[in-house]
Amino acid sequence: MKVRRTRSQEQILNLLRGLKRPISAQDLYLELRQQEISIGLATVYRSLDGLKLDGTVQVRTLPTGESLYSLTQEDRHHLTCLQCGNSIAINECPVHELENQLHQDHQFRIYYHTLEFFGLCPDCQSATADS
Repeated sequence: MKVRRTRSQEQILNLLRGLKRPISAQDLYLELRQQEISIGLATVYRSLDGLKLDGTVQVRTLPTGESLYSLTQEDRHHLTCLQCGNSIAINECPVHELENQLHQDHQFRIYYHTLEFFGLCPDCQSATADS
């Protein structure tokens, strides 16, 4: 089934394809403006929401509440420090089997998953211990 996209969605997808990192909606809006693509911030959010619902874009919400968007390519896993906000990507995934089982049991179409652990990085642990 061919997904019909709006012009705004296509412009956002083109920009996301060129990025090698997740980006916030506000930064995406600024990038589009720098490329002289006239699009409103509300349209950016609406377009991202549509792309998210069809599984083309994934969103990751940071502890600060900021959402970062990227193309759905692979599952993402992170260790995130609650103090400094530093996030370390991890490659191991212990939940692929669970994902397959959930799909089988519930006929739920899974586009991607995220796994995130929260705590303190070594630098923040040292700073806390020194206090």
